[in-house]
Amino acid sequence: MNAPRSVAPVAGAAGRFLAGAGLLLRGLALYVRSPGLMLLGVVPALISGALFLGALGALVYFVDDLAAWATPFADDWSTTLRGAVRVVAGLAFLGVGGLLGVLTFTAVTLALGDPFYEKISERVEERLGGTPGAVEVPFWPSLRRSVADSLRLIGLSVLVGVPLFAAGFIPVIGQTVVPVVGGAVGGWLLALELVGSPFSRRGLRLPDRRAALKADRPTALGFGVAVFVCFLIPLGAVLIMPAAVAGATLLTRRSLGQHTEER
Repeated sequence: MNAPRSVAPVAGAAGRFLAGAGLLLRGLALYVRSPGLMLLGVVPALISGALFLGALGALVYFVDDLAAWATPFADDWSTTLRGAVRVVAGLAFLGVGGLLGVLTFTAVTLALGDPFYEKISERVEERLGGTPGAVEVPFWPSLRRSVADSLRLIGLSVLVGVPLFAAGFIPVIGQTVVPVVGGAVGGWLLALELVGSPFSRRGLRLPDRRAALKADRPTALGFGVAVFVCFLIPLGAVLIMPAAVAGATLLTRRSLGQHTEER
């Protein structure tokens, strides 16, 4: 008697999760229809990509030293045990570095490419009938608010990343549960970050974003996780960021109950 009542919400949540992931594909379709904007959208991502690849290269170069620094207790162990522990520590450093890189890449790239991505988002809004409730915000106040919101999200990602780093040392759980939790957390934070521009055009701030996305969390997670997974692919962030911005505009309109079909 109880089974039918429990299946429907799960199926509904799964459907909304997939619909959220589909918003990324819709954003990609909208974006590629404007070749001129494609070039503009790639420039800031290429700049950020070069910076983060350099940082990742430095992390890989020094990962052995970091692993040794984090495991001084293993100095007197046998070579085999010491090596195994430090391989795990090194992988944990690389994993957390990759997670933080994916999360902060969004904030840095949006800061560098704000004019480019703002134009992409505006074009998407135009194709969907304009921006309901649009407000004029002076450039400098808008920049200060955007930087403040981005710093808050970066701080939150660090607070989440540190416990996940520690949990990565736990056998089995660190190799199974932690990556799933990391993907979900990363997807949620990416969704919050990417909808910043269309929400700002409506005069809405980070608390408004959080409340709107929480109202349909499966959809927001579906979109964010899809972007997160794409960002993990080599050069995926560089190629997907403009489409993610377009998809985030669709997510914004959906979250606020506004028209999302092209006219």
